[in-house]
Amino acid sequence: MNHIDLGTLTLAHGDHEDRSNGLCLMEAVAWWAGEDHTDHPACVSPVLGQFGRNLNDLLPDARRQELRQFIPQLAGTAGDGLDERRGYLALDWLVRTYLPAFLALVPSLAEHVTAVRELPPVSDLSTARRAGPVVHAARDAARDAARDAARDAARAAARAAARDAAWAAAGDAAGDVAGDAARDVAGDVAGDAAGDVVWDAAWAAARAAAGDALAPIVAQLQDSAITLFGAMIAGGTP
Repeated sequence: MNHIDLGTLTLAHGDHEDRSNGLCLMEAVAWWAGEDHTDHPACVSPVLGQFGRNLNDLLPDARRQELRQFIPQLAGTAGDGLDERRGYLALDWLVRTYLPAFLALVPSLAEHVTAVRELPPVSDLSTARRAGPVVHAARDAARDAARDAARDAARAAARAAARDAAWAAAGDAAGDVAGDAARDVAGDVAGDAAGDVVWDAAWAAARAAAGDALAPIVAQLQDSAITLFGAMIAGGTP
């Protein structure tokens, strides 16, 4: 392995033509593992690779450096048999952490916040099916709230803030693997229901000052997404 100094390494946004132009998380893992320069290293689980590439690009520069700790752990995760579990961890995070954080910004959705948070952990097809109706009910309620509240500027600010909170990272990971195990159910919860609800709820909450309202939530979810990534690497519970 080509061991690089993780203490001085600076992770950068996006992919790079070669190492002299910078390194994203997955490019750094490839270097660490002695592979040719690539942001799709063969030694990394495809689920973790997708999550890691998205999270690398969604985090701001300072927070991105927190991902350096995972470089040695990511090498060797390909084919370790933990990807289905990782997909469900990401799906569970979307449903029971990310989703209620945004729903809670809208007082009229308090009942749905409670219902989502009280769901059992989404860990298999059965629990994904159980989550589906609860998430869809929250989606419908959030759309009703958003219909009267959201303006174009608020939507844009809320969308950007929510994206920075790493929904795309978890959504891809959950959809890719949970979809393999339960495509019609888990994929719908991750890709349609969760995504639509958080966008609509965020827009509804962002009428006058989307940035101020969402900034603490975004920071909290960035913390949570980084913790989730570590749990996914280990194949355990966040």
